[in-house]
Amino acid sequence: MNEIVDRLSVKVYADGADVDSMVVLARDPVIAGFTTNPTLMRQAGVTDYAAFVKDVTSEIADKPISFEVFADDFDEMERQAHALAAIADNVFVKIPITNTEGESSEELMARLAKAGVSVNATALLTCAQVRSAAAALAGGPAAVISVFAGRIADAGKDPEPVMAECASLLATNPELELLWASPREVLNVLQADRCGCDIITCTPPLLAKLDGFGRDLDEFSLATVKMFRDDAVAAHYDF
Repeated sequence: MNEIVDRLSVKVYADGADVDSMVVLARDPVIAGFTTNPTLMRQAGVTDYAAFVKDVTSEIADKPISFEVFADDFDEMERQAHALAAIADNVFVKIPITNTEGESSEELMARLAKAGVSVNATALLTCAQVRSAAAALAGGPAAVISVFAGRIADAGKDPEPVMAECASLLATNPELELLWASPREVLNVLQADRCGCDIITCTPPLLAKLDGFGRDLDEFSLATVKMFRDDAVAAHYDF
């Protein structure tokens, strides 16, 4: 693996929902864990949620895997969370920071943490939300707080200072890990490491680019020129 990647402190999780791909990635020492969500599962053609979770956890038992509840009612979220957590010891249960009505899930996360469920608080975009999730999960089992830095960037705001502040907010709670979610480019891996994030999730296309860190830019330029030329020739373009 790339020497720059080897020196990083931030852990890399693979983001996806294709079981075969996840099993292959689980053999890669760079991949420290996995995250999924209902959107990725739908794109991957998953139709049976429980079967998917059981398939994945039967193949990958030594790395944390986050699976998300899909209810909008907090009581049903809680039931689903316990059902997911009971499937395997390496399951983290993703709980959205609010339901679709904007109601906070802080109390639910606190109950789950008290019951020993490892929570992945998800869909956070603000420091205030991080404070809320941290207050709910502090003192419980290992938990993850996922801040969607890519969506912060989509809103036209630099996510790095926000993520650095979030890292500071969690500094006194070693059981809570900050996750840089929804990266948009492989540079985000270096940014996540620089600002003190514990984890970053990467989709397979971004994972494939990790070996490019430190690449000579003149050589990269020449490879780009050759790519354009090869594609033009292959397409038989003419005037």
